[in-house]
Amino acid sequence: MINNDVLRSVRYMLDLSDALVIETVQRVDAQFALSVDQLRSYLSRVDEPGHVECPDAVLVRFLDGLILHLRGPSPNAAARPLAKRISNNMVLKKLRVAFELQDADMHQILEDAGFPVSKPELSALFRKPEHRNYRPCGDQLLRNFLKGLTLRVRPE
Repeated sequence: MINNDVLRSVRYMLDLSDALVIETVQRVDAQFALSVDQLRSYLSRVDEPGHVECPDAVLVRFLDGLILHLRGPSPNAAARPLAKRISNNMVLKKLRVAFELQDADMHQILEDAGFPVSKPELSALFRKPEHRNYRPCGDQLLRNFLKGLTLRVRPE
């Protein structure tokens, strides 16, 4: 899925201001420079003028910062190195950690979005890529997960 869509979806879901998104990114890496203009160019739609593709570095820092924002720092864990590339599986894992979701929660979220998955399908998404039962997360599954999570966080 396109990084811009993930960033835009999570920002809408949590109703985050530009300043809070930048603060969330810099919570992980204070040296990382992200301006309001850059953020707005990442949040704009593809057909809008000034649209720029959101790099993996920004999305990784945002999702890691979101974990710190929602759960706080881990008291006994050392800082993990930041991933260079991000996949849909990694986005799913980071959102699961940030929102403290269990398997039942994940199933309910996907079912609420009209995209039910079986237990083996879901567990295959969280395996290591070299595992024989690993399954890459498709754009449609991630899009529906974000939709279902939004319905859960912002019931309107």
